[in-house]
Amino acid sequence: MENRILKFVVTKFSLAVRSFNLIVLLVLLGFLMVRQTYSIGVLAIYHSNDVHLILEQVVNFFLYFAFFTMIVTYFKNGEYFQLRNLIYIGITATLRFIIVNRSDAFQNLLLSIVILLLIFSYLLLTPSKKRFRSYLKAKRRKRDEQKGASI
Repeated sequence: MENRILKFVVTKFSLAVRSFNLIVLLVLLGFLMVRQTYSIGVLAIYHSNDVHLILEQVVNFFLYFAFFTMIVTYFKNGEYFQLRNLIYIGITATLRFIIVNRSDAFQNLLLSIVILLLIFSYLLLTPSKKRFRSYLKAKRRKRDEQKGASI
């Protein structure tokens, strides 16, 4: 009995620490996004001829935005990260890196292969239509059984 209580307390404490840290990270990312927006505005007004520098700042903003959105989605979905979201971020971050650092062709080729591997891994995660339909049917059947039992 004591072992169960200890596990429960440790689990709840670790969840609280994780949630607190994610909220702090969310606030920090929000601050960084506002600062990045200001930096983009200053660069666009005073250094409008250096488009490459502005593009780098925009890329950084969207990286912050992607992680900000991922944390918000984490809290919306009942506190779990979907692997698909991490793959999305990996693909978009790699694409952004290729856009900004386009000087080395061989490195861009390797990064393109990385994107291809990430897309294949995403396709492996995505259920086929047949499995998805059977999943939906099972879920409907379970919901209908629960409704029938409650009446």
